[in-house]
Amino acid sequence: MNDMPKVRLRGLYKIFGTDPAEALDHVRNGTSKEDLLVQHKHVLGLQDINVDMQAGEITVVMGLSGSGKSTLIRHVNRLIDPTAGEILVDGVDVMGLSEDGLRKIRQDKMSMVFQKFALLPHRSVLHNAAMALEVRGVSEADRTAEAMKWLARVGLQGYENHYPAQLSGGMQQRVGIARALTANTDIMLMDEAFSALDPLIRTDMQDLLLELQEELHKTIIFITHDLDEALKLSDHLVILKDGAVVQQGEPQDILLNPCDPYIEDFVSDINRARVLRIRSVMGPLNAGADYAGDVDADDNLESLIAVSGGETNKIYRVVKDGEAIGQLDMRDLVRALVPRVSSAQQSA
Repeated sequence: MNDMPKVRLRGLYKIFGTDPAEALDHVRNGTSKEDLLVQHKHVLGLQDINVDMQAGEITVVMGLSGSGKSTLIRHVNRLIDPTAGEILVDGVDVMGLSEDGLRKIRQDKMSMVFQKFALLPHRSVLHNAAMALEVRGVSEADRTAEAMKWLARVGLQGYENHYPAQLSGGMQQRVGIARALTANTDIMLMDEAFSALDPLIRTDMQDLLLELQEELHKTIIFITHDLDEALKLSDHLVILKDGAVVQQGEPQDILLNPCDPYIEDFVSDINRARVLRIRSVMGPLNAGADYAGDVDADDNLESLIAVSGGETNKIYRVVKDGEAIGQLDMRDLVRALVPRVSSAQQSA
């Protein structure tokens, strides 16, 4: 079994300015992002990023505006070159690739879904979806068949001869996803892909992405500023602040165990019942327990509250793939719904 991450970032720095190498020395010697700008007129984009992105998982990188998340994703396919550090894709450092090698990895291994859709307005939905294969020189018949398959899969069958201006925002983004799927790359880069959509459409697109991922197991790097979206989509969550990683890991663990006041503030207003999974708060099985029923480990706590009728004196057996793996006492569920008091509140 190959445990090598699909994408690995090691010691990644990005500094914008006229002399980034000199500015890098200042950063490594402890100069803050704010002081670097004021004193040296350089902008710190990324600071010592170390992240492993596993094959077949959704890695979500989130943070507020200016945190460096979009800068980070543009390093993966070298739309931006780092000031220092390694970018490894399948173990190959993309910084060592020739222009032809970089072009090939962009065409064959990576596809990108943009926030503003990035569709060609003068080309039909079908031609937009098939564009990556056209660039590769795939025959018209083959690329048409492949594009039609994925357009149907994202719910756009019958719209292949329309033009982007004739579609809603949600439909345009479906074209963008179909285009990425038609490219048939291992890695999908999604930069704020759903941020421009209305809330209901955005939820539909999130559900579509999870449905497709269940089937295709792509390596997806997804950028967002929305914590609800991040918690819903991510297998691995990376939270940035001022260009640095504040916390990363399994999203349920981050929600239950924030490591920093910044993260505590981030998660304090989250609807924990809707986000937390039963597996995250269950305990070990008790042979003598009187179980009120079985619940699935991946169901959220909100669903169990509905099943229990809100009663707190019940204990449920937790199952996964038909096997009992633990139990959940409703009293433990109630405790899990109470967020940890933030450091700022404690010191107030």
